[in-house]
Amino acid sequence: MSDALRELRVSNDAISDPAELRRRIADEGYLFFKQLQNPDKLRELRREMMTMIQHVGWLVPDADPYDGIADISKQCTEGDLEYTAGYREVYKLEAFHRAAHWPEVTGMIEKIMGRPIMPHPHQIARIWFPKYTEHTTPTHQDFVHFQGNFETLTSWAPIGDCPIELGGLAIIPGSHKVNRLLDHHFSLGAGGLAVNVEKEEEIEPIWYSTDYEVGDTLIFPALMIHKALPNNTEDRLRLSLDNRYLAVGDLIAEHMLEPHGPSGLQWEEVYADWQSVEYQYYWQSYDNPVVARDMSYGERGFAEALELARGGHEQAFIKLRRIIKIDPDSPAAQDAREVFAEIGVPA
Repeated sequence: MSDALRELRVSNDAISDPAELRRRIADEGYLFFKQLQNPDKLRELRREMMTMIQHVGWLVPDADPYDGIADISKQCTEGDLEYTAGYREVYKLEAFHRAAHWPEVTGMIEKIMGRPIMPHPHQIARIWFPKYTEHTTPTHQDFVHFQGNFETLTSWAPIGDCPIELGGLAIIPGSHKVNRLLDHHFSLGAGGLAVNVEKEEEIEPIWYSTDYEVGDTLIFPALMIHKALPNNTEDRLRLSLDNRYLAVGDLIAEHMLEPHGPSGLQWEEVYADWQSVEYQYYWQSYDNPVVARDMSYGERGFAEALELARGGHEQAFIKLRRIIKIDPDSPAAQDAREVFAEIGVPA
């Protein structure tokens, strides 16, 4: 553990005590369990996912895919066309989607919520290259991206061991007690929006994390402030599960019923080669009111990127060039080209 990080509290002692689980998550804003999920199941999932990742060219070809040894020359991340091309193949894997329904996870979520629950179909795999630290997921609250309701719970788990240097998740315990969505601003990294906790007087920015082992699971609500740590390894890809759950009857945002955006897929494409229909369109049998996605958060971040680019901000340049490359005919791409032309910088 880094001297700047404190150790997460382990809650395995309360696994059979729903009242204590609820007390802890209400007070501290998270629950961390050692090997809540079966390590062998996660190892099997890792091998299947890493084999596909090697197939799309992100791992060196002559090594065991399970080891996740990255081809550094293929660095890419969400927002890159290259990332979409590879991620879509991983996202189609039936085993990846099944993991959100594993009873050890859904059972724990139901204990915490005290109500029947539904996994979000909008499941996410996080695939992070080493030596690409400026693209690390920034400090944020999940609600800005996933919306719906503040009680939605995130379950984060590494698919394989994830020591600090590989870039696991870090949180600020108790930060959910702000009980509101904080201002988010432009940033690189997944989601493209960040909170500056140094400017938030209500929050003491003391970060907690751990050397995660396969099977470990971190659960927290939508207002918890968290971030990814940078992948500082020489050549290892970081792979993790990012699943969300809500109580049946609670609000869900419409985009949470769609595949994760960077995949570029529709559900019929995801399901094309599945061997089972058990988890296809499963959410249609639940009664959760659907609300429209609030686009204002992303729109504000984009407007800030335009202004930062006018001032010569290199990370804003990266953002605008990605938009131009991935969707060249969009109004946003046109705005980006106009800014580059205005300041005399190649798009």
